[in-house]
Amino acid sequence: MAVESPGVRTREEDREDSDARVIARSRDEPEHFAALFDRYADDVHRYVARRIGPEAAEDLMAETFMTAFRQRRTYDPARAGARPWLFGIATNLIGRHRRAEARRFKALARVPEPVPDEEPVADRAVARAGATEVRRELAAALAGLSARHRDVVLLVAWGDLGYEEAAEALGVPVGTVRSRLSRARSKLREALGGSDPTAFREADTHA
Repeated sequence: MAVESPGVRTREEDREDSDARVIARSRDEPEHFAALFDRYADDVHRYVARRIGPEAAEDLMAETFMTAFRQRRTYDPARAGARPWLFGIATNLIGRHRRAEARRFKALARVPEPVPDEEPVADRAVARAGATEVRRELAAALAGLSARHRDVVLLVAWGDLGYEEAAEALGVPVGTVRSRLSRARSKLREALGGSDPTAFREADTHA
């Protein structure tokens, strides 16, 4: 059985620490940053794949963690959880793919049935509201949103971020998140004939 040298921590021990402590430790011992990848790589990959497609998701997910690693010394240690930070980086990187994202939603809006072996773009949001008949309409509506409104909608609906976490990810006040969500939801409801398939977690509105 391998014996660890005194003072050397394992990745199992890192998993027991807060994200902030892992990042702080990784400043001098970079190998500890791998614990964040273990915790959040799958979540980031799913979020990115829903937005720009599975083909580009692997590369963009890897770039998200590479960027986070380079920026780890600027991380605010007062923020125990790094998930909003990582999703903010991923969202900024998605900004380079705005046209591809819009084309993806428009294409999905024309697909009568889900593409085999690919998670339908609206499945999660639609399933939450039990409105499977609006899958194509939702894709079209998302394509019609402005980039800043689409970012906040999908961080909440697909990234599972609360309002304060979305604000942290985007670097804007919570009030701005609320305002953008309100406008985006109004546009989505209008496009979907009054239904709201995004099913935002209302409990998170009570900051």
